[in-house]
Amino acid sequence: MMIRHMAALAAAFSMLGFATAVSAQETPITIATEGAYAPWNFTTADGKLDGLEVELANDLCARMKVQCTIVAQDWDGLIPSLTVGKFDVIMASMFITPKRLETIDFTQPYAVDPSGFAVAKDSDLGKLGLSAEKFKLDGGAGSIAAIEKLKPLLKGKIVGVQAATTNLEFLKEYFADTVEIREYKTTEQHDLDLSAGRIDALFAQQTALAATLAKAEFSGFTVAGPGFVGGVFGLGTGAGLRKEDTKLKEMLNGAIDAAIADGTIKRISEKWVKTDVTPVK
Repeated sequence: MMIRHMAALAAAFSMLGFATAVSAQETPITIATEGAYAPWNFTTADGKLDGLEVELANDLCARMKVQCTIVAQDWDGLIPSLTVGKFDVIMASMFITPKRLETIDFTQPYAVDPSGFAVAKDSDLGKLGLSAEKFKLDGGAGSIAAIEKLKPLLKGKIVGVQAATTNLEFLKEYFADTVEIREYKTTEQHDLDLSAGRIDALFAQQTALAATLAKAEFSGFTVAGPGFVGGVFGLGTGAGLRKEDTKLKEMLNGAIDAAIADGTIKRISEKWVKTDVTPVK
């Protein structure tokens, strides 16, 4: 009788453990995005969140069989709000960098998107073209030569960039002695200043710049100069989460793997940014 009782008790504990695992997987999660970085994430006229990352977030949640709520959060409050538990995941075109990894963790990259300049077509840099070229900031001769080629074309110019971003870090590291850097809280603010002629250039992800320049008021501007990846830009764009949420990270990585393997990220990115930003595995 004692053996039978212990066996039954063990089975009960086993089922409890299974139920706990299922409950953990079925616990709803909240994903935050900026809602102001079209076409990656933005807020529609009727107040809804949309864009590449919103569609991808919904796809990943469906693969994980987890109920998700997607909310908007100002860029500079994303990491602090994540760490205090306001939400569980960040999907806001955030680069995976060593500095950010000191505070939070990331999934594997779900996108790799070079950053570059947007300028007037009739400017010295605008005439240069080269927007299809990409350089990895690994200290190699090619990337340094590309930067040095841009400096005389940008010397004395005012360059707008979103504050608290890796794009800002890049400008400070490589162009602080060449341009006047003007920081903005949101991309909409620096877009307005470019169209109004208050700044000479923007520096941001090339896909976001392409979306901005597709608007009628930017017909006189172009994406020019090469795109940059690696180095201060880290490993690519990933989903941020708290370091202790190892189970959630495992689930998200599995869903990202599946979305890469079946071409979903390729399809979604080509829909929203007109190019394939799928990371190379």
